[in-house]
Amino acid sequence: MLVVLVVGYFASHISSFKLDASAESLVLENDNSLQYYRTISKAYGSDDFLIITYAPFKDLMSNAVLSDLKSLSNELAELERVHSIDSILNVPLLNSPRVEISKLDTDIRTLETPGVDRELARKEFLESPIYKNLLMSPDGKTTIVRINFKRDEKYFSLMYRRNDLREKKEKFGLDKEEEQLFVKARKEFRDYHAQVLDNEDKLIRTVREIMDRHREHAEMFLGGVPMITSDMIGFIEHDLETFGLGVIAFLILMLSLFFKKLRWVALPMGCCIITVVMMVGFLGLMDWRVTVISSNFVSILLIITMSLTIHLIVRYRDINDSNPGQSQKELVWTTIRLMGQPCFYTAITTIVAFVSLIISGIRPVIDFGWIMTIGIALAFSLNFIFFPAALVLLQPEAPGFSKDGTRTFTLAIAAFTNRNRNAILYGSFLIAIVSALGIAKLEVENRFIDHFKSNTEIYQGMEVIDKQLGGTTPLDIVMNPDQKYFDYLKEIEEKNKTKEETFDEDFDDPFAEEAEEVEQNYWFNSNMLDRVELIHDYLESLPEVGKVQSISTLIKVFTQLDKGRKPDDYDLALIRKLMPDNVKDSLVNPYLSPDANQIHINMRLIESDPTLRRSQLIEKIRTHLIEELKFSPEAINFTGMVVLYNNMLQSLYRSQILTIGVVFISIMFMFMILFRSISMAIIGIIPNLLAAGTVLSLMGWMGIPLDMMTITIAAITVGIAVDDTIHYIHRFQT
Repeated sequence: MLVVLVVGYFASHISSFKLDASAESLVLENDNSLQYYRTISKAYGSDDFLIITYAPFKDLMSNAVLSDLKSLSNELAELERVHSIDSILNVPLLNSPRVEISKLDTDIRTLETPGVDRELARKEFLESPIYKNLLMSPDGKTTIVRINFKRDEKYFSLMYRRNDLREKKEKFGLDKEEEQLFVKARKEFRDYHAQVLDNEDKLIRTVREIMDRHREHAEMFLGGVPMITSDMIGFIEHDLETFGLGVIAFLILMLSLFFKKLRWVALPMGCCIITVVMMVGFLGLMDWRVTVISSNFVSILLIITMSLTIHLIVRYRDINDSNPGQSQKELVWTTIRLMGQPCFYTAITTIVAFVSLIISGIRPVIDFGWIMTIGIALAFSLNFIFFPAALVLLQPEAPGFSKDGTRTFTLAIAAFTNRNRNAILYGSFLIAIVSALGIAKLEVENRFIDHFKSNTEIYQGMEVIDKQLGGTTPLDIVMNPDQKYFDYLKEIEEKNKTKEETFDEDFDDPFAEEAEEVEQNYWFNSNMLDRVELIHDYLESLPEVGKVQSISTLIKVFTQLDKGRKPDDYDLALIRKLMPDNVKDSLVNPYLSPDANQIHINMRLIESDPTLRRSQLIEKIRTHLIEELKFSPEAINFTGMVVLYNNMLQSLYRSQILTIGVVFISIMFMFMILFRSISMAIIGIIPNLLAAGTVLSLMGWMGIPLDMMTITIAAITVGIAVDDTIHYIHRFQT
């Protein structure tokens, strides 16, 4: 009755169970690069936008298509969160026909300007350094509509307040009042974050409804981080239902085949379902969001709970066969007494394997480790409370193994092992060598597109953008002035102070304005822009890189407008002065800071390129900038989701692969306590090493990379393998 009441209480909180697939849930919690990324995103624009790929069934420049594109854009622009819409309709045309530099402020056209030459515009979209591989595919048949969202200031305000308090807590600690503020800030952000996810989901559905009204005119796919986040939550929900129900069905089938008796199906399934219901209710009660990584906890928890229950069933039946005539109460008590220690150590050693995930520094991986730790502890407790309480109410079954469907199979394995001891030992040694070679081939990589089936909109949209519109995954380089520049400014400042002290106050320094201009313009001059162009051209030459955008794009455009002559410093000053705001917003502001002391280079990586290795690519670019182009290392900063995911993967690798030795040492120490024998502990740990090593080596040999999804395989393998080892040796000793 007590169990029923407790289960009922937690079940009432299942409705509060929430999912989270946001980008923040997939990066390092204390990554300095994350804070830098947010700072740069605020200055130059964020990834908070949607992209619709639009491939019309008629000519892209026909009246019908442009009219439908206009109608689509207008409907999207009316949505509450939308800040602006970018498409071929409203971007500035500088070469259709060519605009003179002196008329930049008066003679800018768009595709909607009456009388514009559409064929010239098509040519500009295909050949312009700005729009090539950005707004139109090389075959001229596909374009995009970009939906830019308003910046949610409340979201970032709540997040920064939480982050500031969290950082202070980690560095200096918090007093009682600050701790209360931190708890409040964390809850407010979580609640608002959940609200944002719900609103984004509704927005995505609305955008898709608008798209559906225009599908008779064009083939369209939706892309962008908000859409991926929304769809990922749907995938998580589907996985929880599919794998949860699938595992339950599989377990029922296996129990029926193995034990062929209703009680041995109903009791273990009751333990499993109660454990999962309580765990899901607990997560809902604690407002603990499940992510794409921790979403498989239901399946794993079902399997581990079932494993514990089966050990109790098998032991009970052994005792029943050995002690005919004993009462049910005595049989159950003897079973619990004999199995308490091995099951306890099974649970503890499995927990140790999952605890290794907690030190990763990545929130969803940490959560997965904690969820499995709490879940296993719960499974152990319920197995030793619910199972005996329910079993004692039943009558003892008749002694005998006639209903045991596994006896023949297990005895055959035992006989084979006994006959081929040397072959098994040599084979294990060979497997260890092959495993070591396979593990050496493991790569830490994350091709996001590979996580989805080819028939999903995420995959199809990414593939179209990847192959026809300049790549998908953004990587940014932020360049600051060389330290020598700051030394120069300091020297100028000191000279100016000396002049002020030396000359009369009425003396007007004719170079003062020039000095100020130098200070405000490190990058936007012909000399430095030539160096930026070298970076730009190098990045474009890399096969892994698609579209590259920088302040150099502006120079290439005006070189094209001026018949191949690069603008000099006078032209640059004129361009900056005469350029209208809409052109500045497209060509300058996203790539140059207001004081011209920082540049932002954006590139998009070809996600579908099987040779793409992000970490190697970043180091390759960094090395070229330092050694070939002679930029100082301190001036170069990489940022963007590529960097954040790369940091996450490297942290996962360090925390999982490099700490797995500590996990095995801890487990072996527990084996020594349990078995009271060093030799048995060593014998017990070897199969676990082989199991984990074999799985990892297979991934290496098959070219399956370690990423945020597969990195937990070592912990799962060890957690399950340890279970069998403990029970096998414990039965051998007893």
